[in-house]
Amino acid sequence: QVQLVESGGGLVQAGGSLGLSCAASGRTFRRYAMGWFRQAPGKEREIVAAISYSGLATYYQDSVKGRFTISRDNAKNTVYLQMNSLKPEDTGVYFCAAESSSMASMIDLRAEYYGQGTQVTVSS
Repeated sequence: QVQLVESGGGLVQAGGSLGLSCAASGRTFRRYAMGWFRQAPGKEREIVAAISYSGLATYYQDSVKGRFTISRDNAKNTVYLQMNSLKPEDTGVYFCAAESSSMASMIDLRAEYYGQGTQVTVSS
């Protein structure tokens, strides 16, 4: 089992930047594909970005391509999401996620584990 704890959310003006971190428990972190999901008020949770076990493959939702960067440090059991040029529509609760089967499975279906989430609010 994996426990995930997010940090780094907050309030920022449009055009600004925020960095999110997710610390994972356990010694098998490197066996999990990792991702970030978000849920805006009144909307379903959606995947924002994902990264493979090795970190060599990444995926981004079209709306964040070129603005967000996902990365991981397997030695620190941590995954990151750097968000630049933020827009009001990026507002939501951001969840860290882990999936043991594959990154593709996380993208197409869902993740096995989610953190508690951290609020990101972008003001116009």
